[in-house]
Amino acid sequence: MSFWEYLITRHQQLLTDAFQHVSAVFQCMVIATVLGVVIGVVSYRSGWGGSLAITSTATILTIPSLAAIGLLIPLVGLGVAPTVITLTLYGLLPIVRNSIVGLRGVDPALVDAATGIGMSRTARLCRVELPLAWPPILTGIRVSTQMLMGIAAIAAYASGPGLGNEIFRGIASLGSANAINQVLAGTLGIVVLALLFDAAYVLLGRLTIPRGIRA
Repeated sequence: MSFWEYLITRHQQLLTDAFQHVSAVFQCMVIATVLGVVIGVVSYRSGWGGSLAITSTATILTIPSLAAIGLLIPLVGLGVAPTVITLTLYGLLPIVRNSIVGLRGVDPALVDAATGIGMSRTARLCRVELPLAWPPILTGIRVSTQMLMGIAAIAAYASGPGLGNEIFRGIASLGSANAINQVLAGTLGIVVLALLFDAAYVLLGRLTIPRGIRA
């Protein structure tokens, strides 16, 4: 069976796996973005606090993803739970780092001006600092998403959702008629989804970042 014939025959299952893959990455990115920005907001004013936040999240990336999922299985079981925890933790570093860099890069004169017109610290953060720091934060989100698209494939090891199941089935049946087709379908599917996600972020940036800031 050729690759195209395999895609036609298995298109329903591939679409289901692709949807689950996108859903898992998207949900984990929402959680990682909220946590990452909060950590950045809490720590960016302190030199040691920012360093601790970046070092801690960077340390997580030194743990092999397969090992991380394997260690979580005895604690939370198989399926969605280890997938969500692993992807969320792995997605933190670029968002935390870029949040801290972006917030520290805001012109102090603008913050002083906001203070001068009577804005509270919360108002300054929400209306001045975070909007100006949004471009680097969005870049961090894009980097995290590209990372998680690949890491999510490992979730199949713990019976997690996504296109990784197609890849693992192919690897487990190497030598059979459709083994290469399975691996290739899963891999190309992840690449296509990653490109679509990135295109969506480019569009989001154009819609949410004023032209003057982009320049």
